[in-house]
Amino acid sequence: MGISCFRFYKVAMNDSVIWFQLCDQMIFNFDPPVCLRCEACGGPLRCGTQCSALVSHYIRGYDVCTTIGRASESHISLIDESDPQKGVIVKMSSSKCSISVFIFCDSAVAQPPDEFSQSGNCDYATILRHPSGCARSVSASGNGWGWLGTLFITMLCLLGGYILIGAIYRYYFLGIHSVEAIPNLDFWISLPQKIKSVFVPSTRNQEVAAEMLEVHMPL
Repeated sequence: MGISCFRFYKVAMNDSVIWFQLCDQMIFNFDPPVCLRCEACGGPLRCGTQCSALVSHYIRGYDVCTTIGRASESHISLIDESDPQKGVIVKMSSSKCSISVFIFCDSAVAQPPDEFSQSGNCDYATILRHPSGCARSVSASGNGWGWLGTLFITMLCLLGGYILIGAIYRYYFLGIHSVEAIPNLDFWISLPQKIKSVFVPSTRNQEVAAEMLEVHMPL
């Protein structure tokens, strides 16, 4: 059984039963709660559908319900701050009640809860094991370009803005039309050759040295 926002968990102990569903209101395809005082969680005809956790106690021949958690009032924390792999705690609250679900990391098996405990008047806790409780390491660098890519894009945008504004100024205010409106056109035309001269000088020098060697070699 996996942790899902589309299913509920039911835990029964003695004369009490807990229903809860993680991250959403409960949806019942079978075995819905039937109890008194369910107005805060759907009413008698839709009991359990308007909250995320509900407890039922058998009192004097009747099942009496209390809402103990809502998804809108949930909080997730680590079971052990020094050991993130241990698992997480999902705590849901409602009025004066709460339920804490301890989800222990278990990459091999999913084990639903089979018991719960109560502390104080209306605070409950239960345990389940599931791969979803295992921490996942995320690379800090990610798949983005990082600061170097951001710098490159920023410089590219500034360059494009400079060319566009310069071309508009030269076209409308100086009356220069066609491609001549591009500012510093001679520089942009010669730029590929300048870049080539930076990366290819060693090859040219080797060719010149080879030619001089052939000239000076004795026959």
